[in-house]
Amino acid sequence: MANPERGNQTVLTDFILLGFGNLPELQILLFLLFLVIYIVTVVGNILIVALVVADQQLHTPMYFFLGNLSCLETCYTSTILPRMLASLLTGDRTISVSGCLTQYYFFGFLAAAECYLLAVMSYDRYLAICKPLHYAVLMNGRSCLQLAAGTWISCSLAIDITIFLMQQLTFCGPNEIDHFFCDFMPVIKLSCSDTRKMELVTTILAAICTLPPYLLTLATYVCIITTILRIPSTSGKRKAFSTCSSHLIVVSIFYGTIMIVYMLPKTDTLRDLNKVFSVFYTVLTPMVNPLIYSLKNREVKEALGKVVTKFSAVKMIQTSLS
Repeated sequence: MANPERGNQTVLTDFILLGFGNLPELQILLFLLFLVIYIVTVVGNILIVALVVADQQLHTPMYFFLGNLSCLETCYTSTILPRMLASLLTGDRTISVSGCLTQYYFFGFLAAAECYLLAVMSYDRYLAICKPLHYAVLMNGRSCLQLAAGTWISCSLAIDITIFLMQQLTFCGPNEIDHFFCDFMPVIKLSCSDTRKMELVTTILAAICTLPPYLLTLATYVCIITTILRIPSTSGKRKAFSTCSSHLIVVSIFYGTIMIVYMLPKTDTLRDLNKVFSVFYTVLTPMVNPLIYSLKNREVKEALGKVVTKFSAVKMIQTSLS
C-alpha cells in the first residue's frame, strides 16, 4: 500500500516481511516448529518466574535477577514470534509502517535491557564469589531494585530516541524487508530520506547499550575465573563454578550470536546465514535459558521438585476422593 505525496513519489504505509517465504514447501513445518518453540519458551520462563516468587529459598538477589530475565525473555519472544507464526500460517507478510516501528521499539528495548541485565547478573556473581564477606551489604534488597529499575529505564530512553528519529524518515519504496522481523538496518535501507546522521546517532546509542555491559560482563568473569582458580580444593572450585556456569553459558550464546549477526560483513552469501543466526538470539536463546538454569541450578531443581510433589499429592487425593 502507498499514498501519493510530493509529485511522483509515493509514501509507503506497509512493508512486506519476506521472512522464510523463499521456502514455500516448509511453511507448515516451520509454523509447527516455531509454535512448539514459542509454547516451550513462554511456559518455561513463566514457570521460572512463578518458582522465584513462590519459593522462599529462591528469594535471593541471584534469583531475583533470574526472574527479571525470564520475564524479559517472555516479552522478547512475544515481540517477534506471534507475528511470524501468523505470517507462516496465513501467508500474509504485510506489516504497517507504524506496526513495524512498534515491533522494533520493543525488540530494541528488550535486547538492550537483556545486555544490561546479563551484566548485572554477572556483577552479582562477582560479588558472591570474589567479595563474599561484603555480598550481603552490597547486594541488599534496595540495591537489587535500583539495578533492575536502572536497567529497564535507561534502555527505554535509548530506544525512545532511536524511534523518534525513525519516525522522521520517509519510506517511498521498495517495501520488501528481507528479514523475519523489523530490525534496524533492513528497515533503514528502505528509506528515501538521508539517514547518515540518524545512523551515526543510532550507532553511538547502540554502542552505549552494548559495549559497557559487555565489557563489564567480560571483566567480572575474568575476576571470577581468577578467583576460582586460586581456591585450593577441587570441590571448592566446582562449587564456586557451579553458581555461575549457567549464566556464563547464557551470556556466551547471546553475545556470540549477536556478534555473528551484526559484526560479520553483509555479503550475499552470509545474508541467509544471518537470518539463521538471528533465530538463535531472538527465538532459541529465550527458550534455552529456563532449560539451562533449571538443569544446572540445584535450588531451581529442588523448587521444581517441590511443585511436582505437591501437584502429584493433590492429584492422588482427588483420585482417592472420586
